[in-house]
Amino acid sequence: MRTVRTLPLLALLAAVPLAPVLAPAWAQEKPAKKVYKPIARTAYRTADFRLELRSDTGTLARLSPHAEPAFDFVPGGREAERAGDGYVHLGDLNLRLRTPGGAWQDFASSHRRAPVRKLATRPGTLASADITASMGTGFPLKVERRWATEGKAVALRFTLTNPGSSPVEIGGFGMPMVFDNIILDRDLETAHAQASFVDPYIGRDAGYLQVTRLNGKGPALLVLPERGTPLEAYRPILESRWADKGDVFTDRSPRGQVSEGFYDWTVASKGFAEKEWKDAGEQWNAPTSITLAPGETRSFGVRLVQAPSIRGIENTLVQQARPVAVGIPGYVVPTDMDASLFLKSAQPVVKVESEPAGALTATPAAPVNGWARYAVRGHGWGRARLSITYADDSVQTVSYFVTKPLGEAMADLGRFSTTKQWFDDKADPFHRAPAILSYDREADRILTQETRVWIAGMSDEGGAGAWVAAMMKQLDNPDRGEVAKLERLVDETVVGKLQVADGPHAGAVKKSLFYYEPSEHPGYYDPDKNWKNWTAWNKEHAGDLGRSYNYPHVAIGHWVLYRLARNHPGMVRTHDWRWYLDHAFQTTVAMMRDAPYYAQFGQMEGDVFVDILKDLKREGLTAQATEMERLMKARADHWKTLPYPFGSEMAWDSTGQPEVYAWMRYFGHQPQADETREVILAYDPSIPSWGYNGNARRYWDFLYGGKVARIERQIHHYGSALNAVPLFDAFRADPTDSHLLRVAYGGMMGGITNIDQQGFASAAFHSYPDRMQWDAYTGDYGMGFFGHAYATATYLVNDKSFGWLAYGGNLTQQGGTLHVEPKDSARTRLFVAPAGLWLTLEAGKIDAADYDPASGRVTLTLAGKDRFTPAARLVAETTVAGARPYALDAPVERGAYTIPLSGKATQVTLTPR
Repeated sequence: MRTVRTLPLLALLAAVPLAPVLAPAWAQEKPAKKVYKPIARTAYRTADFRLELRSDTGTLARLSPHAEPAFDFVPGGREAERAGDGYVHLGDLNLRLRTPGGAWQDFASSHRRAPVRKLATRPGTLASADITASMGTGFPLKVERRWATEGKAVALRFTLTNPGSSPVEIGGFGMPMVFDNIILDRDLETAHAQASFVDPYIGRDAGYLQVTRLNGKGPALLVLPERGTPLEAYRPILESRWADKGDVFTDRSPRGQVSEGFYDWTVASKGFAEKEWKDAGEQWNAPTSITLAPGETRSFGVRLVQAPSIRGIENTLVQQARPVAVGIPGYVVPTDMDASLFLKSAQPVVKVESEPAGALTATPAAPVNGWARYAVRGHGWGRARLSITYADDSVQTVSYFVTKPLGEAMADLGRFSTTKQWFDDKADPFHRAPAILSYDREADRILTQETRVWIAGMSDEGGAGAWVAAMMKQLDNPDRGEVAKLERLVDETVVGKLQVADGPHAGAVKKSLFYYEPSEHPGYYDPDKNWKNWTAWNKEHAGDLGRSYNYPHVAIGHWVLYRLARNHPGMVRTHDWRWYLDHAFQTTVAMMRDAPYYAQFGQMEGDVFVDILKDLKREGLTAQATEMERLMKARADHWKTLPYPFGSEMAWDSTGQPEVYAWMRYFGHQPQADETREVILAYDPSIPSWGYNGNARRYWDFLYGGKVARIERQIHHYGSALNAVPLFDAFRADPTDSHLLRVAYGGMMGGITNIDQQGFASAAFHSYPDRMQWDAYTGDYGMGFFGHAYATATYLVNDKSFGWLAYGGNLTQQGGTLHVEPKDSARTRLFVAPAGLWLTLEAGKIDAADYDPASGRVTLTLAGKDRFTPAARLVAETTVAGARPYALDAPVERGAYTIPLSGKATQVTLTPR
């Protein structure tokens, strides 16, 4: 049995409850805050910062940029309440040590504080102290800490000396990185103004942290390593009340949905790898230790550096002589897709190695604008990394994920979800058959019951994720056998069971089909499970219609089948296209009527409502379109009045922004759309790692949809792909902003890594180093796959730094013509950035595209027809202000060119007017 340090589910869910039906968590009335005695501080001014150190401990109590003196990167406003023993601060130190033949021993400067001894300072040094006494009884080393200035940077340095007669091995060296990510007691406006998020690049000597303000505005903060201080691991500092007895590497601040908690910048991690992490998956980097010989002294340190903005982070890294890596199209590499790695460093590259050997090949190519370029190819499947050694012996690691060709991954997902997850038990007492239910990969079985009842109930995100993923797979890659099952699912189980079929609540959606009523179903429920928790909804609670977040899931089912019925003759047979579009509209109206409270917030997958409205208009269903537009405009007009219209049932959330952005754009509220875009960039980083690149922040949904239920930074939870959708749209409006495309592609492709080699799709990856593996539940994966399937495309760009590139396709240049072969998972969408031309196929596939920059002509090679696709349907739009419109010599039906297909490839040319 794998050992995992995790909170008990019951305790966690009790500690981090969902909001009650009537109000979001942040709106609940709270008790008066306790008043604490102020903490004495010493103030300093540097070139870029105003900072304060606690007068007693010498730890950091304020770090404010001069440009924003009211803003603080660290939780200085909570300094008094976090003053006692057991609270970590920037400037503390965690060490795991052993002597030859001895066991590991842990020492932490924050656990039981003792007075530090101040030392004399030299020019450039702000404060210096011997903190040995605070490290604890039996500590075998001597530690001095210095705060210094180095140019515009603030440096934190530790000097360790071994005064003994035996060598001391350091198997854990951690510097707590304490920044103000605490949302507790803050409304959304205050949180966006005052709080920050931290994202790590766990890249050894090139590693860094970026600290970004929730509002997306500059300046940002970078934590950079000094020599000999690699970011080898990023270890979570557990809340003390949930940690193992005797664990001194803890913090007393509550962790939960309103606070992600803090982490150690971990230089050496071998001691953890041998104990708490011994049963985990592979770490981001190979764990190491450091040995101090008798009398030896060694220094470690980091620098705090200001970047002018989020987009200015990479330029700041270059200015600081840090190695910078940029992967195009990212760090998720299908085996049939070309990728590039661009490197800029002050030191020459000595070698580039793949781990495991052969998983990646990196072949030197011609440099571009001062960047070294490597052609990268993936082989096999799974996690891999490139280790780049520079002339000064520093090592940078870049983490990749190698996948199957995306068409194969789509086929795997569709097959697994419609076979392994297909549930057709006519005797099911909850009438869920036929269905696609959640799946437990460890047990390799369908989850027919779970104490979080929605997971087995086809609704909420944790229960709807399985069938929504299966449905969205059909949007771009329909399979008649799979579609037939989904028709049954909608006709026999969704409408009339999960969704009210008729009457005054027609179209309304229940919270769960599964529920806990032992008197109604005696003997059914597993007695070994804990059913005495609020998550075990009874029948009445499960049947509640008031949670608006359930409505997009059902709307997606109807909308996808409408699109298939309309564009692929014979693919859908149970009802005609009008029936499905009517039900998609009915679901939208019901959400506003029966779930109005949460409908005031943006919904995950809410982009589907924009498409439903557009389709109503294209079909000439004027009355329905007018009503739906009226309902949606009321929401948009409300959002327009709010500084940060991203509320949720949670205190802070990263799922409502995409729909808010979509309606702001639709109704012409561009300033609010721009604000939304920047807020997304605050929690959605560009980092050289498949895990963190485009990984929209989420750290609590394992509680509600995961098998290992705990507060934990999730890798490629559904927010990653959902938040890619608005960033792609923003890039198409401004193709000069390549940062948007890089983040968007990272998030959209991140959603592919959840799919294993047989097609099972996990809710998310566990980033904590005691686990480092995919969660065993499908959970809410389908919400993210909606974003992937909805937005996947190939992008042809002429990047100002890197030249001609293709995101999602293989690019060659033939004379003056650019030739692209799409390798994305749909092959139905192409953006030609220099022309501002957005091409989408409602039916058909793109085999290749040729772009002539001189004339602007775009020639598409379309795949031959199949049984359900006799004609391609092409929509051509220009998305950049002032771009020349394009035309094609073909008839237009419902806003799309109709192009008859033959058994062979068909070529069509679009010409700018």
